[in-house]
Amino acid sequence: MADQVREPIRSASEEITTEFQTLVDSQDLDSIKQSQNLILGRLQDSNAVLSHFNDYSENCFADVSADFSKNTRLLRTMKSDLDYIFQKLRSMKGKIVATYPDAFPDNSTIEALDERPDLELAK
Repeated sequence: MADQVREPIRSASEEITTEFQTLVDSQDLDSIKQSQNLILGRLQDSNAVLSHFNDYSENCFADVSADFSKNTRLLRTMKSDLDYIFQKLRSMKGKIVATYPDAFPDNSTIEALDERPDLELAK
């Protein structure tokens, strides 16, 4: 009984496969395979170029990162030094103004004399 069921299924599957084979031309399949191989080769070349570029970028970053860190520390130190200097200058100016009120011109004169932009950031 099992052979009777399997035989029609087998013949149907063989008939379907032969129909599929007649639907697609073998030259078309060969052309598709050739195109796929060409695309695969190009993608592998692109992958190799990108891998090389990533390695190069990694080496360049390693070379530059130490200098960048050093310069960042230097700039932070310079900023803190300048902040300290300006704080001392403000303190000295306050003491001078308290002792000698006429030492500095009033605000309207200061604005006319000093037209530089304020470089200090609001805290």
